[in-house]
Amino acid sequence: MQQPTSPDLLIRGAQALLTGLPGGAARSAGADVRVRNGVISAVGTLTPEPGEPVLDASGCVIYPAWVNTHHHLFQSLLKGDPKGIDCTLTPWLAAVPYRYRAAFDAQRFRLAVRIGLVELALSGCGTVADHNYLYWPDMPFDGSAIVFDEAEQLGLRMVLCRGGQTRTRQLETSLPKVLQPETLQAYLDDLSRLQQRYHDPAPQAMRRVVAAPTTPLFSMLPQELRDTAAHARSLGLRLHSHLSETVIYQQTAQTQHQRSPIDFAASVDWLGPDVWFAHLVKLDPEEIDLLGRTGTGIAHCPQSNGRLGSGISPIRALENAGTPISLAVDGAASNEAADMLNEAHVAWLMARARGGHAARPEYAGGRGETGAADATVEDVVRWGTAGGARVLGLDSVGTLQPGMAADIAIYVLDQPRHFGLHDPAIAPVASGGASLRALLVGGKEVVRNGVIPGLDLAELAAQARAAVRTLQSLATP
Repeated sequence: MQQPTSPDLLIRGAQALLTGLPGGAARSAGADVRVRNGVISAVGTLTPEPGEPVLDASGCVIYPAWVNTHHHLFQSLLKGDPKGIDCTLTPWLAAVPYRYRAAFDAQRFRLAVRIGLVELALSGCGTVADHNYLYWPDMPFDGSAIVFDEAEQLGLRMVLCRGGQTRTRQLETSLPKVLQPETLQAYLDDLSRLQQRYHDPAPQAMRRVVAAPTTPLFSMLPQELRDTAAHARSLGLRLHSHLSETVIYQQTAQTQHQRSPIDFAASVDWLGPDVWFAHLVKLDPEEIDLLGRTGTGIAHCPQSNGRLGSGISPIRALENAGTPISLAVDGAASNEAADMLNEAHVAWLMARARGGHAARPEYAGGRGETGAADATVEDVVRWGTAGGARVLGLDSVGTLQPGMAADIAIYVLDQPRHFGLHDPAIAPVASGGASLRALLVGGKEVVRNGVIPGLDLAELAAQARAAVRTLQSLATP
């Protein structure tokens, strides 16, 4: 049956609905959703109105569309490179993303972005924050424009985190001249250009721009970071970067600045409710407290952190301290299944695993495994939807309640993994997957019955295979 595509419709008959809200509001007693002009007008047990289009959600559960707060879409053509598959972060950087930077032209960059966005959409993701750091002086193509264009074609919300650097790490010293760092003025000028052309401050914006030097400790000098923060805030832009992913961040901060990474971020005006960092794996209690007190957010990337052997972020301690929590897939070169449903599944498992790993018996002053029960499926859904919208400043996105944008993922529970499940509401996260009956963004259909209308997936796969062969031939030795 062809699903209705009108921004006015009734989604009816689902088995369960998780709202993305905290506590007792996490589940709705009724699982019908009415959409008017791309906005949710009612949630509950609803009766069709005369002439109202109805989307049949029987056998399904409904979630808010996922909000992915940290990605590197260009890496979608760099999955599973043998030189990097068994590496930790620093050797992986040299073995994979840096080797291929010079091999991306406009066509291959666009293809990679499209692949990443398609994968995310098919997992139920409606909003993507792409931390694109593929910039260099006198680039022959505008990667920022390509990212926004591809997201618009699919109908996804896009937050471009404009990466880049004014300094080089030892890993990058042998790069060709065309891939050398930008000047600070060039970086700030491009932020201004992007803000004027693309940035929409509306709470349900389809396009946002963020200032996002690749990493504070390695990409800019301290005063440049302060200047970037001041310039971004003058333009109404948020701040984002990588931080505390591995012990190298701790070592560098102590060696170069005689302070912890989070203290360093504070010293350059890079903490606050308009800032969020990817990873935050290696933290001491004082850093957790400072992050929480300043309202600085996290893009939690458990699959990439596991894949690179970085560890497990103390996500429960961070939230207890006051840090806004969001979920992200990171780049596909360090997460070969870069979709939000997989990420949510692993986030649920890893939060509980960290709690269990820290457990101590009572005779040693512990409480047994009680801490392992702290993370629920409802928590994970909240982190990956409302939490993501919060760190991005999209105040009308991320929850299923009247007045919010109709960004809705409808999962059908028709796979053997769902058979025998007592609580259908948790199936997509707890069972590790489900296919989409539909994905709506602003009430508009992006995915229908597990496919993106008009997309030739076989052709996209063929293009990817050809591009990988080309990239392999062009990679830096």
